Amino acid sequence: MDANDPASAQGKLAIGLTGGIGSGKTRVADLLAQWGASVIDTDLIAHALTGPGGEAMPALRDAFGPDIVAADGAMDRAAMRERVFADPGARQRLEAVLHPLIGARAAAEGAQAQGDYVVYVVPLLVESGRWRERVARICVVDCEPETQVARVRTRSGLTIDTIRRIMAAQATREARLAAADDVIVNVAATTPQELASRTFELHECWRELARSTRRSAS
Repeated sequence: MDANDPASAQGKLAIGLTGGIGSGKTRVADLLAQWGASVIDTDLIAHALTGPGGEAMPALRDAFGPDIVAADGAMDRAAMRERVFADPGARQRLEAVLHPLIGARAAAEGAQAQGDYVVYVVPLLVESGRWRERVARICVVDCEPETQVARVRTRSGLTIDTIRRIMAAQATREARLAAADDVIVNVAATTPQELASRTFELHECWRELARSTRRSAS
């Protein structure tokens, strides 16, 4: 692990939390934070990097031109989404700019983390291929693809076609589950109470694992 690997930067048990769009991983992360885990959301980091005055914006303007810059100076996410959908090479250029910056920011936040363990919320954890060596365990929040579509439509207003295009660019449900050490089921029939109970069970397991690891190291 190098200095920019979040798991090595702060010496705590590192959990990678992922799931497809609309799976409910943000709700799971919020619950874990309520119970004392340090949560570092790489999507929020990416939004900060691409917001008005964001650190990534000069490089993105150079790579893609002014058309992907909104009036407020932030990245125009809709315009970038269409660019990436139309040109696979554009995704690679975008990731080449953002991923090193996201990794460095995540490592810096991880170095300041408190609590028994650290959760890195990484929407494209499986797809990136970089996080397996950075975390001790991968936790997948899982639901049916149809439920993903319904949830995202409700919260975002995106069209079904756009949602399915986003999902097609992500790992399949099967690929995520194959990579998982832990799974939190959040299908359409899952109640908020059930989701909280399943999440708390893993929270307790991770706390004990973190403490056991510290005892073994001392």
